[in-house]
Amino acid sequence: MKNKQGIFVILAAIAVQLTLGIAYIWSVFQNGIAYSIFEGDHAAAALTFSLLLAAFTMGSALGGKLMARYSVRFVVLCGGVIVSIGFFLASLISGSLGWLLWLTYGLMGGAGMGFTYSTTIACAQKWYPHKKGLVSGIIVSALGFGGVIFTPIVEVLITRLGAEGVIGSGELSAIRVLSAVFLVVCTVCSLFMKSPPEGHMLDKVSSSAAAAASKDYSTSEMLKSPRYYLITATLLLSCMGGLMMIGFAKPIAEAREDLAEIAVIGVLAITLSNSMGRVVWGAISDKLGSVNTLIVLLVGSAVLSLLVNAAVGYWLFVLIAFIGFFYGGILGSFPSLTSNMFGAKNMAANYGFVLFGFGAGAILSSQIAGHFRNVAIDDINLMFPAFIIGSCCAAAGAIMMLGLKITQQRQGKAAVQ
Repeated sequence: MKNKQGIFVILAAIAVQLTLGIAYIWSVFQNGIAYSIFEGDHAAAALTFSLLLAAFTMGSALGGKLMARYSVRFVVLCGGVIVSIGFFLASLISGSLGWLLWLTYGLMGGAGMGFTYSTTIACAQKWYPHKKGLVSGIIVSALGFGGVIFTPIVEVLITRLGAEGVIGSGELSAIRVLSAVFLVVCTVCSLFMKSPPEGHMLDKVSSSAAAAASKDYSTSEMLKSPRYYLITATLLLSCMGGLMMIGFAKPIAEAREDLAEIAVIGVLAITLSNSMGRVVWGAISDKLGSVNTLIVLLVGSAVLSLLVNAAVGYWLFVLIAFIGFFYGGILGSFPSLTSNMFGAKNMAANYGFVLFGFGAGAILSSQIAGHFRNVAIDDINLMFPAFIIGSCCAAAGAIMMLGLKITQQRQGKAAVQ
């Protein structure tokens, strides 16, 4: 990474992604929001998180289109403004207007985050096309690490800003502070975001990478390819188990008597390991190939989800960390897979459409996990069927990636692995 301007782009992208990590600390808000705004309905509260992730995917697709028409700087700035307004309005909501939380924190917050997500990844990949897996892993790892940074900060904000005896007031006050954080970070970092000149470092792109993306697909061309639907469906299935744990890591730990007082460690465990997984597996995918890497990750995720009820004491935190590590690797592998399959030129827009699978998975996972959490109100072990479903989804995703690999080999394009 010798190009100084490229380094500034990477650093700005990392800062934006760190802030996006706030999306992954929803379990810190889950209980307070559920009881103060949704009368104890965990599924309704979790829908806020899933709507945020669903809108995140739509925002990514739209942001990618706007990036091609205007500039990455403009899109990142707009994203920060939208998130800031959405979070600020969410902080003013009372229990009688709970549906507005879905609109403001969920839809507005998610759309704004999506504007900045795929655009910063795509911009960074263009500066270092010969290290797409590693660059993607580093940048999206910041999203996971952002959860580690913001979890203790938000915990303190909830405690100090909340009115005594008023459940949920601290959570809403913390969301108001986060709205200001988004505005400042995205405004400052947008000044450093810029796409490289045409043909930048083209000579350093490996022949295998060039063969993998023999052409740059437009979004309309990609949508006509069966590979798009296979990849998007795999993303839907592969994220289920990880999202269930991200949304309910703290409530699950709180339900264990020996872990209740230190339940926040569950949030830190999954956010930190999520971040590490994106870097480690991103680097591995540059060597092993994104398809092969995803097969390994999905098989591992399927096994880990089946161990949730078996983990006792501190081993629960270890298991949560491993689930996050594999989940981070899965999310870190799809950007490079998309670029390899459909080219780098339109990656921001194309990956935004691939992320529709992530949005659908977010909605399904939150409702499945929320339903079983309601069932398990007196016995957390009754939530286990949700993770069995997550395990089956991961196994199905592994089979689909294996099918993609076999198809590509038969077509004489094994380099796409």
